[in-house]
Amino acid sequence: MNTDHYPHWPAGLPYQLTVPETSVYTNLAISAWRYPNKTALVFYNWQISYSQLKAQVDALAGYLQQACGVIRGDRVLLHMQNSPQFVIAFYAILRADAMVVPVNPMLMTEELRHTVADSGAQVAITAQELITRLQPLMGAAGLQHAVMASYSDYIENITADMPDWVSAPTMVPKAVTEDERIHAWREALEAQCTPSAHLAGPADLACMPYTSGTTGKPKGCIHTHRSLMFTSVTGAIWSGTGAPDHVSLAVLPLFHVTGMQVSMNAAIYSGATLVILPRWDRDAAGRMITRHRVTTWTSIPTMMIDFLSNPRLADYDISSLKRVSGGGAAMPAAIAQKLLELTGLQYMEGYGLSETIATTHSNPVQRLKQQCLGIPIFSVDSRIIDPETLRMLAPNETGEIIIHGPQVFEGYWQDAEKTRAAFVEIDGKSFFRSGDLGYKDEEGFFYFADRLKRMINASGYKVWPAEVEAMMYGHPDIRECCIIAANDAYRGETVKAVIVKKDGSTISAEAIMQWAHDTMAAYKVPRQVEFVDSLPKSATGKVMWRTLQEKERNQ
Repeated sequence: MNTDHYPHWPAGLPYQLTVPETSVYTNLAISAWRYPNKTALVFYNWQISYSQLKAQVDALAGYLQQACGVIRGDRVLLHMQNSPQFVIAFYAILRADAMVVPVNPMLMTEELRHTVADSGAQVAITAQELITRLQPLMGAAGLQHAVMASYSDYIENITADMPDWVSAPTMVPKAVTEDERIHAWREALEAQCTPSAHLAGPADLACMPYTSGTTGKPKGCIHTHRSLMFTSVTGAIWSGTGAPDHVSLAVLPLFHVTGMQVSMNAAIYSGATLVILPRWDRDAAGRMITRHRVTTWTSIPTMMIDFLSNPRLADYDISSLKRVSGGGAAMPAAIAQKLLELTGLQYMEGYGLSETIATTHSNPVQRLKQQCLGIPIFSVDSRIIDPETLRMLAPNETGEIIIHGPQVFEGYWQDAEKTRAAFVEIDGKSFFRSGDLGYKDEEGFFYFADRLKRMINASGYKVWPAEVEAMMYGHPDIRECCIIAANDAYRGETVKAVIVKKDGSTISAEAIMQWAHDTMAAYKVPRQVEFVDSLPKSATGKVMWRTLQEKERNQ
């Protein structure tokens, strides 16, 4: 067991943590029993209590079983934006003893085809603006039923700050409304079906997010109620946000493991209030934090960069925030410093993957290191190995991060070969190979270097793009930056910076490179600079560096 970090463990917390041996749905049932009249969800000007939330979850679960034929162990596709319906559907699927297959609402029909076929899902829960993407996949060996929601059903009064696609009433083609396989959300709830006895336990299938990895088609990550329960419970305890009077802002996509676990499931376990935004909007976030006195907000660096660069930031009262955390990429030092100056808060960075259903590492509350993944949390053994020889590496040596813990997935759905390749046995333990390069310092804190296959080899020097990106954010004219490899006749590969300037900046590429030369080692300095209006981002807000890298290689 790696225990280098124990001297910096959060005061008063145990090294190992026992979590409930029950289904994740039980967390909602208990919170509804404890806090029946407390606000569970907020969506613009609409709210629902915990007792009302449970009632709707149970009604939908009963409908899934009785009208759609869902049985224990079935996979059910969940395909919609952040909304109350997403939360209700997630827990209804679990209440029906089935497995949630959360999918990116940006996916088109052909992209969804693989997920439907691979998972074997015969039932989907989706939204009005997405139903036409799923309808071609219905029938034959594909989907047999779909429950379609309209976001406007959970809005009381339309206001100017609501996106049109949220506030619009149900508007779908006639062919959809006449399709008997498509069931209206409101009708499903009004049927008031009573679900059968809840049978799912810790070892039952609970959630299967799909991850693209570096090659091939997306792979389903098999998670049980036990692994979901672990990160739902541990995150709130570790960060000190587990009290029921916390108010959490949910703006990270709930189909993604961080939003799902750290925002949604942790809040429901704690009996806290979840303020939901369907998509990232810095002004909407400012208004929600101000209006609902949000205390905890899990974000990613690109969101925080955008939020803190808002010229209207002073219009909002963000003094209620007590904890701001996130991951996905290192928070640039300049942005973290601005957050500290404005709020007195340090950004709490952590680390996790789809295969670990969110957090495996996090910074301890009393020692928040910046640009740092933190230390392995409760019950987690994590190490750094040479990815080729599997040799354990010493502090400050860069290698692959491997993880053993209760939140690690069971394997990839119907893919024994990739599952075997994803694990390595060391000291009698099975460790998941993250595919991420990192190192740990003398105190046992882990740092991200890069993805295993993203390294730039410039004349034999190893350049980690994430490290260079973090330094580039120190330039006052850079709003966003992505570092990629460019071909170079002399060096083989060289460093290229793709940059979004701050509004009004007239900085030149030459000036950027000169600044970098004065800031970092010569082999890390970008030899090429390209200015763009925006960087490509995934639905979770992460910069899609592979898209830029492939474009560069195809030039």
